[in-house]
Amino acid sequence: MTQLDDVLHLVRRVLGDDLTGAYLHGSAVLDGLRPSSDLDVLVVVRRRTTDEERRALTTGLMRLSGPQAVNGPARPVELTVVAQDDIRPWRYPPRCEFLYGEWLREDFERGVVPGPATALDLAPLITMTLHGDTALLGPPPAEVLAPVPHDDLRRAIVAGVPDLLADLESDTRNVLLTLARVWTTLATGTIKSKDAAAAWALGLLPPEHRPALALARSAYRGEQADDWHAHMPQARALAAHLAAEIRGSADGTVR
Repeated sequence: MTQLDDVLHLVRRVLGDDLTGAYLHGSAVLDGLRPSSDLDVLVVVRRRTTDEERRALTTGLMRLSGPQAVNGPARPVELTVVAQDDIRPWRYPPRCEFLYGEWLREDFERGVVPGPATALDLAPLITMTLHGDTALLGPPPAEVLAPVPHDDLRRAIVAGVPDLLADLESDTRNVLLTLARVWTTLATGTIKSKDAAAAWALGLLPPEHRPALALARSAYRGEQADDWHAHMPQARALAAHLAAEIRGSADGTVR
């Protein structure tokens, strides 16, 4: 079985007949998985989840995901669970039932189980899922998910910028690439892959900010080590510049 098969087997075992569908999103449906890409899966259920179900998903995914997977290093899994009635019809802000990501592993190891919460990331996630149109289980995503109004997509991705900036020191590559993607989405109206968004942004950045984004893009593509020890001043300056571009685009002063 592949890692994805194992993840889907876990989801079916835990959620049973209340599972509506499972769908790919992220890099897999934009321009293909890169060496460091997460395996991004959206799961839709017919009802809200229980504490026991969320604990079982957390325990199972910790065995399947990332460098500490029990069968050897594997792709990080990012698995999102939503209840269908919470996202169709669409409402803002959206509610997420469960989120698993490797950046939360230390919390999971301490016994923390992710619970329901508002999740602005669902706006771009659902938009990508509908665009990718890739059902792993269940009907096509357009039969299960409601489109996200463009204004809600814009305000959701802008609202997430402060949290991104707070993670710059610990997750530099992904923060810079995601900021570039937010800027790209605001300016072009489309969600591009991190790779494509970085390529777009590199054409518009001042020369002094291009090396840091080029490093982030190369590291994402597996072409260069993801080492920021000597480059954090440039990364901070780039992040500040991208945040300013995002504010300008959100205010309507798009270049």
